[in-house]
Amino acid sequence: MAAAGQESARARAVGFTMAMLQRRMASSIYAVRRSLERMRARRQKILDDPDAYRQELIERKLPDDFEELTDEERQSIIDRLEDEVLSVDPAALRSEIGRLTQLIDQAKQLEDRNIQTKLQKLKAILKEEGIFDNAKMKLLVFTEHKDTLDYLAGDGRDDRPLGKLREWGLTLTQIHGGMKVGDRDTPGSRIYSEREFRESAQVLVATEAAGEGINLQFCWLMVNFDIPWNPVRLEQRVGRIHRYGQEKDCLVFNFVAQNTREGRVLQTLIERLKEIREDLGSDQVFDVVGEVFPSNLLEKLFREMYARQMNEHQIQDRIVRDVSPERFREITESTLEGLAKKELNLSAIVGKSTEAKERRLVPEVIELFFVAAAPETSLHPKRLEGRDKTSDRCNVYRIGKVPRHLVVIGDRQEARFGRLGREYGKIVFDKALLGTDPTLEWVTPGHPLFETVRTDVVSRTEDALRRGTVFFDIHRSYPGLIDVFAASIKDGRGHCLHRRLFLVETLATGEMRVHEPTLLHDIIPAPNGTPAPGDTIPDRSQVELYLYTKVLEPWVRKEAAIRENEVARIAKHVEISLNSLIDRQNHQLGEFLNRQVEGETVTGLDGIISQAEQHLDDLNNRLESRRRELELERHCAIADIGHLGRAWIVPHPDRASPQVAPMVRDDDVERIAVQLAIAHEEARGWVVESVESENRGFDLISRRPHPEDPMTFIEVRFIEVKGRACVGVVALSSNEYQTAVRLKDDYWLYVAFNCVGTPQLYTVKNPVELGWKPVMAVEHYQIGADKIGGHRAEKS
Repeated sequence: MAAAGQESARARAVGFTMAMLQRRMASSIYAVRRSLERMRARRQKILDDPDAYRQELIERKLPDDFEELTDEERQSIIDRLEDEVLSVDPAALRSEIGRLTQLIDQAKQLEDRNIQTKLQKLKAILKEEGIFDNAKMKLLVFTEHKDTLDYLAGDGRDDRPLGKLREWGLTLTQIHGGMKVGDRDTPGSRIYSEREFRESAQVLVATEAAGEGINLQFCWLMVNFDIPWNPVRLEQRVGRIHRYGQEKDCLVFNFVAQNTREGRVLQTLIERLKEIREDLGSDQVFDVVGEVFPSNLLEKLFREMYARQMNEHQIQDRIVRDVSPERFREITESTLEGLAKKELNLSAIVGKSTEAKERRLVPEVIELFFVAAAPETSLHPKRLEGRDKTSDRCNVYRIGKVPRHLVVIGDRQEARFGRLGREYGKIVFDKALLGTDPTLEWVTPGHPLFETVRTDVVSRTEDALRRGTVFFDIHRSYPGLIDVFAASIKDGRGHCLHRRLFLVETLATGEMRVHEPTLLHDIIPAPNGTPAPGDTIPDRSQVELYLYTKVLEPWVRKEAAIRENEVARIAKHVEISLNSLIDRQNHQLGEFLNRQVEGETVTGLDGIISQAEQHLDDLNNRLESRRRELELERHCAIADIGHLGRAWIVPHPDRASPQVAPMVRDDDVERIAVQLAIAHEEARGWVVESVESENRGFDLISRRPHPEDPMTFIEVRFIEVKGRACVGVVALSSNEYQTAVRLKDDYWLYVAFNCVGTPQLYTVKNPVELGWKPVMAVEHYQIGADKIGGHRAEKS
């Protein structure tokens, strides 16, 4: 204890050691026993060769931000602390070894008696929550210490015990700081363990290595076997399961050893936070706890307690004083005030979120592509089940082993998309299905399996794309040639900021126009052998020049202005943060130099000054480097313009047939219907934008302005307009139907009957529910007029 009160680096190390042992004691008897055994072994080694120890012994500077370090960094420091020895005097070492042996024997006796309260409580909780009775139920157990992890989950090999959870018959996996990140196919890696927990293991036992960066919302039960002294880390743990996508109430048990000084202090902190949460009526308490109670403060207070500079009651008083409702209220209110100043309000966010949803790719389209493309790559998804047994969409598939040639492609793309698995179980394309089965894997653009299939299909079909083909369109009365381009915007560092597809149509008259890629959803492939029109084919360079001047140049100007604002904002914060660090380092270096000038005798001072100077140089170099990088990032340019293929779109040969003719669009009638729809929306006080020419799956976007701010919109309707001269069949194209599926209640169908006489407008919310009949020959969906008037339709 005397050493802990001394002001020296080695005394601080011993203070850390005392704190470490106390934390391990509170975690598990096994953990503290293993630490004591390593400490005894270290002393025995020194006793056997004291000269070797004297040579390697150096003053170690222990960090003040111990609680903020990563799991690996903290474990490295703990390993060193277990090696710390105050004296190499043989008599003192023998005395310490004898005392450590007594403590180890006592720890073993306690273990053998198997009366640890926390272990008994853990088993009781598992029985109460039904873990032993339900093999599909998941449990997440957190501990701070690898030794305690071994005590709970060890495999009984390589000097590790057989974990208690294994003894109880539970299937489990683990994540700790000694494991590499790895991938889903490498046993012993973190990502593999996460997958194992999702698909098969009932229990995951983890250290802080699993406290960030993994998503475990398929689990709702968590036990903190020991409590971190950093309250922010506690919130990070909870955040692994209590996050977006969690469909159940989360149940979290915090184990605190109440018969210890540390346990009583932690209990005070937890109860204080609970009181404030109830007082404020908000869980936001846990979001800002780090601002009220710094993450490393509790660690420092405990060390002061071990050094007899503070006692338990003083620490509890400090918690009560600092963790007060007034301070939390001040922070939360200032946060809300800041949001108000930025003119952010929930209604506006909801409106913008709805519009963002419209741009997302519908899962059904992703699924249709993958299921059709995969067999071309020798991959054969097997449908298992779906939400709608009569539908080919939104289903669960089993993949099995990945063909060898796809593995080669996946390995080549690993740096960009992650490692391709060698085998996949059950996959889905709709994220909403993940909550039904934790073993499902979500495959979507960006997933290595999806990207590997896409790459292989593109390489197999690129020659055919360049040769061209012919499509039919029931709404078209004249042919047109479509050229498909891809283009990117890159910054001055060569980073790709955006990449898009563009369709340029050239008519027989030479007129050109640009379409959205969704135009391809509204046309169908013509049978093999269908002749192309004999019209003159324009030179590709002319088409590319038109695309560049009419579309790409305005696009890059718009994105460059956005990029300029983003980079300016980043540059401002870079200057503030790095200059602050430079000022702090200058101040610290000045203090070291003053001590040198004043002739202070400090071991290693010259080396400390050299390190400080190097750190200062590194910071200045970092600042200059970031300035140069940000200057390059300001510049935007069009890059990688590529011609992917071309195709003729011709009128469908059956567009005049009795079965198809009622679905063909009449432009004059449609114009009347659109004008009627716009007038209807404007009469309601909404602001209407026409997007008829963009092939987005609807014709109008109608926005309801905020009553106090007409420039802020709080509700959005995506409106598809259909006009009929009299009363007749209504049809949606495949693109329109899929868009309606994706947007659900935000999608509206406005149908105008009797457009050549006295028009009548019907408005239908979420028209997918009407029961459309697919017309496979023309890839449309149709419905009778009686359905429009009889299903929640509003007539005006």
